[in-house]
Amino acid sequence: MTKLRSVTRADSDDLRARVHFCTETGQIWLHEHRMLLVHAEAQALLRKELIDTLGMDRAQGLLTRMGYASGVRDAELARTRAQDSSDLEAFMTGPQLHTLEGIVRVTPVRLELDRAARKFYGEFLWENSWEGQWHRHYYGVHCAPVCWTQIGYACGYTSAFMGRPILYKEVECVGMGQNNCRIIGKPIEEWDDASEYRRFANREPIADQLLELQTEVVQLRSTIGDLEKLPADMIGNSPGFRSAYNLLKPAAGSHIAVLLLGETGVGKELFARALHEMGARRERPFVAVNCAAIPHDLVESELFGVERGAFTGALVSRPGRFERADGGTLFLDEIGELPLPAQSKLLRVLQEGELERLGDQKTRKINVRLVAATQANLQELVEEKRFRPDLYYRLNAYQIEIPPLRERKEDVSLLAKRFLEKYSAIHGKKLRGFTDKAKRALLTYRWPGNIRELQNMIERGVILAPGGTRIEVEHLFTCSNAQAPEFGLDMNGELDLHRWDTGKNLCEAVFNGVMTLDQVEAMLLETAVDKAHGNLSSAARMLGLTRPQIAYRLKRLHEDDQTPKPEPAVLR
Repeated sequence: MTKLRSVTRADSDDLRARVHFCTETGQIWLHEHRMLLVHAEAQALLRKELIDTLGMDRAQGLLTRMGYASGVRDAELARTRAQDSSDLEAFMTGPQLHTLEGIVRVTPVRLELDRAARKFYGEFLWENSWEGQWHRHYYGVHCAPVCWTQIGYACGYTSAFMGRPILYKEVECVGMGQNNCRIIGKPIEEWDDASEYRRFANREPIADQLLELQTEVVQLRSTIGDLEKLPADMIGNSPGFRSAYNLLKPAAGSHIAVLLLGETGVGKELFARALHEMGARRERPFVAVNCAAIPHDLVESELFGVERGAFTGALVSRPGRFERADGGTLFLDEIGELPLPAQSKLLRVLQEGELERLGDQKTRKINVRLVAATQANLQELVEEKRFRPDLYYRLNAYQIEIPPLRERKEDVSLLAKRFLEKYSAIHGKKLRGFTDKAKRALLTYRWPGNIRELQNMIERGVILAPGGTRIEVEHLFTCSNAQAPEFGLDMNGELDLHRWDTGKNLCEAVFNGVMTLDQVEAMLLETAVDKAHGNLSSAARMLGLTRPQIAYRLKRLHEDDQTPKPEPAVLR
């Protein structure tokens, strides 16, 4: 061990002398190889993106191969030094370079090598591993070693130096929560499980697999019938939205009256228009009436028409909305607001298919498909004698309930993107989308005004955001918006757990040692997956993660529950 330390001290100055910075050409050289000086954080972000994009296994293979190639290059320098020094001194070039390049501080624990006999055994201590530290920063404590680039370097360097495949294993790692890393290397055939590590040396044709998947997607899409295609203004992929939309299709081919239920702003008129466009009446008029917006004394004349002189101010005869919709569809929104006299006439029109204008005795035949909508509970109105029971049963023949936007979290991003495109075109702006905080705020807001509120909020954001930038939280939520703080958002779009009693209780549970952070994470993951009915993409959106990130966390959670922790090896 003393000899190894003396070798390290003796050669470090020589290696530093081989590093050259050329200010004129902007190049850095290590012996005859060009080097790069890069930010560790930038390298860590690139590593994170590879993991999030390719998944853990593919990223590990790619990073291991990258480290292997770097180790092979450094071994060339070690071989040139071997001509004037012992095998032991020459070999230590690699560990010294790994330290000099800022990757990790390498301290030999045990090293036995004989190049002529092709024998090798090496055990090294790694301190200040950049890769292990950054992996733990982004993903927390891992269940397996994570210094993939560094282990690849050790394998590539030693294999090139010894002229035979040498495999290293990381038996301790800071990414697993330990203080330092420790590696052991020996010829690959001396490892019982060497086959498990060979796969990281093989390149995986991910491009070919992506092309195959793309072809399968195209084939699947081609098998979907036209009825599965949503109209241009109908946007949604959540189970609740799809369930409601799928009820439109069987009703479109009949003349049955349809009753649309849902909160204000959920898109009841869009559903009514979609029903009209699906049916045989699509070439005929679609007439929409908001019953709550018409004064009670004018409702009958608006719906059924009026003859000249029927009342003061009726200077000309004019048809009502029923006649204008003849042959097509009449949409009566907020039908619960109709006064009782108008309800009686409406029932007769529906039953007889004919009407009389106000102030006229002539009967006129009409052929109208009626679609009604309300946010009120019509059954309660019937019990309160504010709505005719016979009309209620007539209208309630085919009921479709449209879910509120707070139950359609998967659709918020789709709708926001669509409205952003629409209002960017209207206002002549080019915007780059939403900031991460704005996205998180949109996904966590409860949307009491539903889609109409979202639409108005996006238009506001488009107007306020400077061209060429992204829409930020303050462009969407105003200080007077009482709903955002009520839901636990501060004006920066961050979740404010201290506004929730449950949040306080959760914090206290962690602070007092009743629960650990790992248990909280497990609870959040399992709850999100349960609420998304097993759909990982939906669960990831709820938590503000990508699908690969939540898949990795779930895998780690499963392994932590079932796999015993490896016992740390003892340094000799």
